[in-house]
Formats: sequence, structure tokens, C-alpha cells
Amino acid sequence: MQPTLLLWLLLPATLTLAQSQAQSGPQPPTRAPDLSITTHVPGVDVLPIPNHPFIANTATVWTRILPDGTTVTLRLNARIARDSQGRVYRERRSLVPAADTSTDAPLKATDVYDPVAHTQTLCYLATHQCVVYPYLHAPTEPHTPPAGWDAAHTRLLVRESIGTNTLDGLDVLGTRETLTLNPGVVGNERPLTTTKEFWYAPELATNLAVTRNDPREGTQQILLSNVTRAEPQPTWFQPPSGFTLQAQRPATSP
Repeated sequence: MQPTLLLWLLLPATLTLAQSQAQSGPQPPTRAPDLSITTHVPGVDVLPIPNHPFIANTATVWTRILPDGTTVTLRLNARIARDSQGRVYRERRSLVPAADTSTDAPLKATDVYDPVAHTQTLCYLATHQCVVYPYLHAPTEPHTPPAGWDAAHTRLLVRESIGTNTLDGLDVLGTRETLTLNPGVVGNERPLTTTKEFWYAPELATNLAVTRNDPREGTQQILLSNVTRAEPQPTWFQPPSGFTLQAQRPATSP
């Protein structure tokens, strides 16, 4: 075969390859960036009450049933503590699939509420930075919304006792709350009913177990275990070594 003929035979293949490479290069954007839906399960609320120190593990299980019948179950385990000054330490961790028992819920941040210094210090492990916020009005008593209809007659709260029990060696009081929202209150077409169950330990002024049932969010179960009345380590209430204060906002006494 003559060299000139071979060149003409290879030329179409070369042009096709060049066109393919040009098409696989940078393409014009078809949309702007978008954030994903975030998921968060509030943990057990611990009041900054002095002279009631404790350390506990908190286990959270979140179960949802999707419209197609699929069940999604996530979990996390974290540490929570309160010292004699009333300072509260808690870990913020990511939810992981409940069936994956080999993976621990990753620690994202630590959170310290200090009613003495009137600050909340949130330290992020990813950036090794802590942010200090004002914590001026530290609640010392639990807030219990009144039962019955609200002033606008759109929400009905029914509260009932479900008895007494013992959890982790502590006496607890059980309460169930049923909240019914009239149509249209939160965009709901029909009445919407949610329930919550609390097992409250008067010795710690803290709920040891909480179960939330909401048709919008599924079922959230939170349980405190391995509760000890010991004093937490003082280092838990300080910024970790090597962390910097990204932004500090001065806090004044209330």
C-alpha cells in the first residue's frame, strides 16, 4: 500500500478521535450549585443545673418508613456530661446506618454550655476551630408547655402519666404527650397528631429516655445509659489542644 493511500485511510479516524476529545472537554454548566437535605435529631436536653454532676452515654435510633414502604434506620452513640458548676458537655456525631455495627458514629464537634462564663463553645474537629457564642439566659428549670388548647385554638396538647420505673438505677417518672394540629397549621391537609414519651429522673433533673413519633419524621428513640454520678474531666470543658478560637463574641452577665 502506498504511503499516500495509508495517510488518507487514517485521516478520518484521526478526525473522529479529535472530535471525541473535544466533546469530552469542559462543558458549559447546566445548573447552579445546590445544598443537600440535612438530617438532625435533637438529643436529650440537659439543663445547666449546679451540684448535679453526671456522665452518661446517649444512644439514638431514628426509624423512618418511606412512601414506597422502605424502612430507613439510622443510629448514633455519643457522650454527655454535666459538672458540679452546671457546665454541660456533649458530643455531636453523624448518624450512620443502624445495620452497620462495625462503624462508629463519626465525631464532628464538641459543645460546651457554661452558665458561669455565660458562653457556649462549639469546637469543630474538621477545622480545629472553636466558636464562642453568648449563653446569657441559662435555664435552670424545665419548661413544660400547658396542656389543652393554645390561645388560637389551633393546637391541642394532652398530657398523661404512664407510671414509674427504674432506668440505670435511677427512679423515673413516665409522661406521654399527644399533640394534635388542626388542618393548615403546618401546611397539613388533615389533622396531624404527634406523640412524645418521657422518662424523667428527678435526681438528675434530666430525661433518661425520650421517644418521639411524628408522621413527618418517623420515630426517634433516645436513651441515656451507663449513668454515673462522677465528676467529668475538667479538660472536657476546655478547647482541645491545638484548636483556635475562630470568633469570640463577648458575653455579659444577664
